[in-house]
Amino acid sequence: MNRISNRQIVEEFVDIFYRQKNARKAFMEYVVEEYIQHNPNIPDGRAAAITFLEPKFLNPDSIFDIKRILVDGDLAMIHLHGRMSADSLGAVVVDIFRLENGKIVEHWDVLQQFPTECINPHPMF
Repeated sequence: MNRISNRQIVEEFVDIFYRQKNARKAFMEYVVEEYIQHNPNIPDGRAAAITFLEPKFLNPDSIFDIKRILVDGDLAMIHLHGRMSADSLGAVVVDIFRLENGKIVEHWDVLQQFPTECINPHPMF
């Protein structure tokens, strides 16, 4: 039996979701229908996530610059700089996903607006 690793699943999901900006395809292929969502602004469920995220990802000016992908067992963390346009400071995002049986089943996120002034030369990345 040739099982795909959680690392490979997450790498493929990241490519489709953040780089290709195809939220619908990423969620339909890699996320369970009963997806548990811990973001207080998005209801549970794969369909709700697609409804909320697709407009942001279909925006041709949006940029999602992946900085790190960490996978440990059934947990994955994606650290990125998300912007709705090239001239926006955007936000630093950490998305945390839990996988089960080769699919993403749960999500947490942490967002911090990119500061306009910094006291050090490496504030976020």
